[in-house]
Amino acid sequence: MRLQGFLFRMWGELPDRPLKAKLDPSTSILEAFRKEIHIMAKIYGYARCSTNDTKQDVERQRRELRNMGAEEIYLEYESGTKINRPELNKVLSHIAAGDTLITLEVSRLTRSLRQLCDIIELAKERKIKLIIGTLVIDCTGSINPMTEAMLQIMGVFAELERKMTIERIYSGLAHAKAKGVRLGRPKLAAKDIPKKVIDKFKLYQSGELSKTEYARLCEISRPTLYKYIALMTDG
Repeated sequence: MRLQGFLFRMWGELPDRPLKAKLDPSTSILEAFRKEIHIMAKIYGYARCSTNDTKQDVERQRRELRNMGAEEIYLEYESGTKINRPELNKVLSHIAAGDTLITLEVSRLTRSLRQLCDIIELAKERKIKLIIGTLVIDCTGSINPMTEAMLQIMGVFAELERKMTIERIYSGLAHAKAKGVRLGRPKLAAKDIPKKVIDKFKLYQSGELSKTEYARLCEISRPTLYKYIALMTDG
C-alpha cells in the first residue's frame, strides 16, 4: 500500500495527459506506471538560423532532427544571442518529465552561456533529456558532472565564436572605410524616384494632397516620400 500511495502521489505531479497504458489484473501498479512513462515521453527538435529563409535554409536541420527521432520540431529565424525567442519558449514550455529535446549544435540552441546554464537547470528541474549533436545529457536522474562541464565548455566556444565573428565584421568595415569605400546603402538619385511619385508631385505642390495622402496613393512610407520630395525640390 505504501508503494501504491507513493506512485499515485507521483502520478498527481505528472503533466495532465490521457492515460494510455492498459491495466489488467496481472499488471502491477509499478509496471503500469513504467509503461505509461515510456508511452508519454515525447521527442522534440529545435532548429534555428540567424537570418530569413531567403538567405539561410533550415531544412537541413529539420531533416537531421527527423533522422535523430524528433517527433515535433520547432523552427525559427532568430539570433542565437537573443534570449526571448518565440519558438524556443514554446518548446521549453511544452516539454515535460521524461521528454527529450534534440538540437544539432549548442550554437543552434543558444550562443549565450548564461542562457545555456538556464536551460541545463530547467532540464534538471523537469527531468528531461537533452541531445546536442552526439552529446547526450540525461537529466532524468543525476547528471554526470563531466558531461555538464563539457556542455558548458561547448557553450563558451559558441559564445566566443559569435563575438569573434562580430569583431571580424567591425574590423572589415574599419578597413574598408580607411580605403575610402562608401559604406551603407547607395545614395538615392533622381532616377530612383518611382513614376507614380513624380506624376502626383504637382498635386502635392498645389496643396490638393497632404503628405499622408501622397504617401498612401504612392504606396510608400512617409520617410521614403520625404527623401523623394527633397530630391525633386532640390532638382
